[in-house]
Amino acid sequence: MVKIRLARYGKHKAPAYRVVVIDSKVKRDGGYIALAGTYNPSTKQGYVFNEEVVLKYLKTGAQPTESVKNAMKKSGLWKKFLELSKTQEVSKAE
Repeated sequence: MVKIRLARYGKHKAPAYRVVVIDSKVKRDGGYIALAGTYNPSTKQGYVFNEEVVLKYLKTGAQPTESVKNAMKKSGLWKKFLELSKTQEVSKAE
């Protein structure tokens, strides 16, 4: 199963995270399929998503972790994904 989750990088006691698309069986900091964004808790900017990559992998069935899903809800990206999936379902039915 493909997941969208956080991979830690940065200095000791100063973590930063990459939002990555990765196989669920790979280690936390293992090789990832695609870089989907970043998160730096020490800055006010917070999460930065690459919308094209995130939406592409969500459409193909990637599952976000709870922390990434909550961040996508705050940024409005999850709502955008739900709207896109609804419009695709309507177009398939026609």
